[in-house]
Amino acid sequence: MSNEMQTYHVPVLLEESIEGMNLSPKGIYVDVTFGGGGHSKEILRQMDQTSHLYSFDQDEDAEKNIVDDERFTFVRSNFRYLYNFLRYYGVEQVDAILADLGVSSHHFDDSERGFSFRFDGKLDMRMNKRSGFTAADVVNTYDEERLANIFYLYGELKNSRKLASVISKARSSQPIVTIGDFLNIVKPLFGKEREKKELAKVFQALRIEVNQEMEALKEMLNAATEMLKPGGRLVVITYHSLEDRMVKNMMKTGNIEGKAEQDFFGNVQAPFRLINNKVIVASDEEVTRNPRSRSAKLRIAEKK
Repeated sequence: MSNEMQTYHVPVLLEESIEGMNLSPKGIYVDVTFGGGGHSKEILRQMDQTSHLYSFDQDEDAEKNIVDDERFTFVRSNFRYLYNFLRYYGVEQVDAILADLGVSSHHFDDSERGFSFRFDGKLDMRMNKRSGFTAADVVNTYDEERLANIFYLYGELKNSRKLASVISKARSSQPIVTIGDFLNIVKPLFGKEREKKELAKVFQALRIEVNQEMEALKEMLNAATEMLKPGGRLVVITYHSLEDRMVKNMMKTGNIEGKAEQDFFGNVQAPFRLINNKVIVASDEEVTRNPRSRSAKLRIAEKK
């Protein structure tokens, strides 16, 4: 593995996820989170010459990792537009869809992008640098109630109201522009021993809001359900409980809310059959090698 690849994003649960895709000859496959290309390269390695892989990523940095292979098509787009782009390429149905919902470690390590509280830089957090809306816009313009909801829903933070109130008070005297500005305001709310964990949740909440990750995930999962052929596999790696709940609901009931539709006899009308009833997690060895895999959960379902 090249250093560049290693620094970009070490693919999590690589073997388990590719095995879950159940590759076969003449297949059409989609990797909706190309990133450093780790999963895509392994899919191409295991794929036969008659198969094709479409990989999506909205981040221009990901284009540096594109593979030169006639069996491969890179789509520079948010995965929420999965359905439209596949139709554009004349694809009606696919054999497997893989999504690794972790933010590339490359983003965390790039101080310019403002994803991490380890660096000072602009409070940005956009995955797609073409979109205009940043984390600074969120903390400076959202009203207190809306901010509190974001921290509570997306960060699962118990002190979300206090956070929102402190931010609202601070910005009235001067705008919050950098990560440093933001940390000076919120850090006093967290005890030393839990500071890192809690700050990670605050940053996660802002990132999800800036990139509209939950809406995008919902649209992608709906499109995936429609595009997969019978026997096709949906393979998803999640990193926090909100995402995982949405994926689990979709696989078990066919909708994000988890409302099971039943037929006249009380049988659940779900579009998927679960391949692994128990969620797959990284081995101790993988967690040691790649600490970011610690919170990863892999779910695999097959279209009925």
